[in-house]
Amino acid sequence: MHANIRNLFFLTILLCFLTACEETDLANKSKQAPTVESNSMQKNEEVGNMTLPDAPLQKGDQGDDVKAVQQVLKDIGYSVIESGIFDQETIWAITDIQLQQGDSLQFTGLYDKEMKAVLEKWLEKNGDIHPGDGFKEENGEFNPYEILALVNKKHMLPEDFVPEDLVVPDVLFPFTEDLPKKMMRKPAADALEKLFVAAEKKGLNLFAQSGYRSYERQEELYTAYVERDGEEAANKYSARPGQSEHQSGLAMDVTSPDVNFLLNEAFGETAEGQWLKEHCHEFGFIIRYPKGKESITEYQFEPWHLRYVGEKAAKEIMEKEITLEEYLEGLSY
Repeated sequence: MHANIRNLFFLTILLCFLTACEETDLANKSKQAPTVESNSMQKNEEVGNMTLPDAPLQKGDQGDDVKAVQQVLKDIGYSVIESGIFDQETIWAITDIQLQQGDSLQFTGLYDKEMKAVLEKWLEKNGDIHPGDGFKEENGEFNPYEILALVNKKHMLPEDFVPEDLVVPDVLFPFTEDLPKKMMRKPAADALEKLFVAAEKKGLNLFAQSGYRSYERQEELYTAYVERDGEEAANKYSARPGQSEHQSGLAMDVTSPDVNFLLNEAFGETAEGQWLKEHCHEFGFIIRYPKGKESITEYQFEPWHLRYVGEKAAKEIMEKEITLEEYLEGLSY
């Protein structure tokens, strides 16, 4: 009787010991190897708690703000590296998202407050973004929608590129016909309207003469100039098709009554031309082909040719008296 009780007592102790060992082993395994589900939950929680920067960002910018944007883009599914440098892959991803949003966003490749709102909406699981859905086809390394896109004799626009956001700015034109050359891309058109309002307040008489120009129209013009003046002369003032900034929708030739609405160097000596040289950067524009830079731009001086690049880039370009080529060459991206 006493022997049976003693055996039962030892058996109970053994069972308790084995159970305790099993529970300890399970606890250790749980700490050392989290499940896929717990990893996923942790990641989602970290992404949801991310803070996006308020400051606008563009090509070449560097720092933690850029890295924060890149981290969200990567979590969405874009092939970006969290380098902290606002590089071409980052620009592609942002442009792709902007195109997916339709008219609610401007297509610029820039990070701004509107872009921040879209990314925050995605972080809150209320946004619908599908990498690659914005661009209908692969365009290689050249992003035609980027505000800082370089278009010249070495960097060409695709033959079939027609901006989706062309509009007619509410400014004065020296003609009444409803022609395509009245149009610009919306970011540039909005800025041009502000520039014209400011010029009018100064008593200046600016007129917009020629904006968007299709690949086919540029081909017609270039061919005509070559027939008239020869290829060597035409290349100094006219772009071959695909090499014209007018096709980008970001350029506008402007003029005034003092030069009979012509596009010539004399415009640069008018009150309107002088004012533009001093103030166009305040609205995001540059004089694209400045005097003394012909060896870089490969075009003659054109005081009438405005190109929209955004206020940040325009300020530096005009204050340093450099070209768009020189500005982009100095960026780290």
